[in-house]
Amino acid sequence: MMRLLSSFLVIGLAALHMSQNLSAQTLGFSQGGDGPIHIEADEGIEWQRSKQLYLARGNAKASQGGVVVEGDELIAYYRSNAAGGNEIYRIDANGNVRIISENEVAQSDNAVYDIDGGVLFLTGDAIRLDTPEDTIVARDSLEYYEQRQMAIARGDAVAIRKNRRLRADTLTAHFGEGGRRASMERIEALGNVLVSTPTDIIRAEKGDYNPDLGLATVTGNVKITRGDIQLNGERAEVNLKSGRSRLLSSRSGEKVRGLFLPKSSRENGTGPTTNTGATAKP
Repeated sequence: MMRLLSSFLVIGLAALHMSQNLSAQTLGFSQGGDGPIHIEADEGIEWQRSKQLYLARGNAKASQGGVVVEGDELIAYYRSNAAGGNEIYRIDANGNVRIISENEVAQSDNAVYDIDGGVLFLTGDAIRLDTPEDTIVARDSLEYYEQRQMAIARGDAVAIRKNRRLRADTLTAHFGEGGRRASMERIEALGNVLVSTPTDIIRAEKGDYNPDLGLATVTGNVKITRGDIQLNGERAEVNLKSGRSRLLSSRSGEKVRGLFLPKSSRENGTGPTTNTGATAKP
């Protein structure tokens, strides 16, 4: 077993090195620093030469520098390189997966890490990415792109910072450099966008959110519900820190509209009254 493990470490040493022009907080091995990949597994490690892979089972763990990949099972695929050695180009993790770096933790049932492209692809239940300030969860998948400093969450995706939430079919988070601290500078939301504040519920087709400022701009069939009032338009600004929202006229000049339920109607149980051309004020 020690000879097998040593062979694996030599391959890992030849395969993966740190890129100096990217931040150190990313989740991929190619950003984890120089040195070999260390593998541990309770049930052992298999070397399947015909398939050119290593298979580690039972609380398996792979680590390099400050990056650790954990799972019930890890599979490392290797190939020959131009120098006459071998290099690892892909790692699969299955069951209770966690990828841990200095400032980020990603979790899922399954993960595929494409070392060539610097892409981490997470699927399964309980997909989650945590940074020091933000959390992103998704139902279907989460893609993490090292070189582009970007993550895409698909399927009922939610971005969370403190008590502020942004939900959509797809969320694309853009990370800032931030030294050694991961930070989401901007989040794009697409499809069934939902933003909630203590007083308002805002629905739209698209959104653009700055987590640091707590400001979201939403567009496309915007509906703001505030108690018995509904305001409709094509564009709105929402301050998730203050809880205030503002419906704006569209660039084409279309007026915003409001649906109000007068006090007398609420007390008597009669229907609402509609006013058109109403401007929304926070």
